[in-house]
Amino acid sequence: MNIVFWGLQAILALLFLAGGAYKAFSFQQLASQFSEFPHGGWRALGFLEMAGGVLLIVPAALKWMPSLTAHAAAVLALETFALAALYARHSVKLTPENPMIWALVMGVLTAFVAYGRYVLQPVVSAAA
Repeated sequence: MNIVFWGLQAILALLFLAGGAYKAFSFQQLASQFSEFPHGGWRALGFLEMAGGVLLIVPAALKWMPSLTAHAAAVLALETFALAALYARHSVKLTPENPMIWALVMGVLTAFVAYGRYVLQPVVSAAA
C-alpha cells in the first residue's frame, strides 16, 4: 500500500506543481472565464498548490516532519473541492473539457492520500 501512496503522491505533486504554476503565472485565461474570482486570488491559489505539491513529497521522503505530507494533502483536497464548486457554477456537463471533473478527481485522490497518510500508512520520522 505504501507504493500506491508514493505513486499517487508523485503524480499529484506534478499535477499540483503544473496547475499551480499556471494559476500563479498564466492566470489571464482563468481570470477572464471566472471573473468573480480576483487575479490575486488565482495567484494565491497557484502558490498554495505549488507549495502543497512540494510538501506532498519532500517531508515524507526526508522523513523530516512527515505529518506535513498528510496535512498538505488535506489542505489540497479542500482547496480542490472548493475549486470544483467554483467550476460547477459555470458548467456541470460531464465532458473532458470541464475543469470541474478534473478538480473532483484530483480532490478525491488527494483526500485518499491524506486519509492514507493519516490512518492507513503513516510515514514515521527518522527520529522515531
